[in-house]
Amino acid sequence: EVVNGILIPALDSAGKLFEQGKIFLPQLIQTAGVAQAAFEVIKTTLIERNAAPVSRGEIVLATVKGDIHDIGKNIVRVLLENYGYTVLDLGRDVPCQLVADTAKEHGVKLVGLSALMTTTLGAMEETIQLVKQACPDCKVVVGGAVLTADYAEKIGADFYAKDAMETVAVAKEVVG
Repeated sequence: EVVNGILIPALDSAGKLFEQGKIFLPQLIQTAGVAQAAFEVIKTTLIERNAAPVSRGEIVLATVKGDIHDIGKNIVRVLLENYGYTVLDLGRDVPCQLVADTAKEHGVKLVGLSALMTTTLGAMEETIQLVKQACPDCKVVVGGAVLTADYAEKIGADFYAKDAMETVAVAKEVVG
């Protein structure tokens, strides 16, 4: 009740304000941090009462091979977790095959890939191909400063997210 009735609507409100340019990234991160702290209290309480927290589903996130920039991915992770998703964060500079193997092992419906450097876009394309081979029903969302919607489509991504809130919208569509 607290998550669905208070926290998620608050995050939605902050996301809309961010999209409208009424708040900015620091405020969005602060909102996510507050929600994360509330979620931790809820999780702890549920564990103490022997009631496991309910996840909306698992999502794999990674910054692609060759790229060490993970601030954007980390923001996406926090927001997805705040919306109730279990995030399997593989970190940065992640080998292409590891992403595909993890997606297959966990049977995820969505993989999120991040890249900040143009030199790593080849690794992103390779990762997408390997994920599609390993898990034909899995969707891939990509984001990062060097990407555009057109380029995302060109390399085989199912979705392009210009920011973290758009990734949440994709997760809601794909995972539920």
